[in-house]
Amino acid sequence: MSAVQAYGALAAPSLRPMREADLDAVMDIELRAYPFPWTRGIFRDCLHAGYPMWLQERQGAIVGYGVLSIAADEAHVLNLCTAPGNEGQGLGQRMLQALLKIARGHGAQRVFLEVRPSNPRAIALYERSGFNEIGRRPRYYPAHAGREDAIVMAMELLD
Repeated sequence: MSAVQAYGALAAPSLRPMREADLDAVMDIELRAYPFPWTRGIFRDCLHAGYPMWLQERQGAIVGYGVLSIAADEAHVLNLCTAPGNEGQGLGQRMLQALLKIARGHGAQRVFLEVRPSNPRAIALYERSGFNEIGRRPRYYPAHAGREDAIVMAMELLD
């Protein structure tokens, strides 16, 4: 691989809104990334509800996505995913920052999310970004051995 090819493989991805035509590629990533993935119907419902849904693309391939809901002065990160094999490149951080910017632009004053305690990389990303644990939701997520709690995290969006 030439230096130009290597640089191109790690070039910053572009961001764009998700469309229904993207759902096959998004579902491929979702199914590979999570043992208990969202369904196509959940993504479709979020699109139809008008939730901000963004993709990261690199050289025409989707490498990550994020889904946000916004109501009144609060936003909720519903899904944040980096395609398997693309972790550790700052893609999650980039997508999270884009979602936070969108939330601010819609007047949100705080942002919430849930994360599995068994996902230390995501917890570290959220903590680095300014989120703090504010509580737990018992038995929130499906798990192989029954259910797993969710850590509830929040951050205030300062101007």
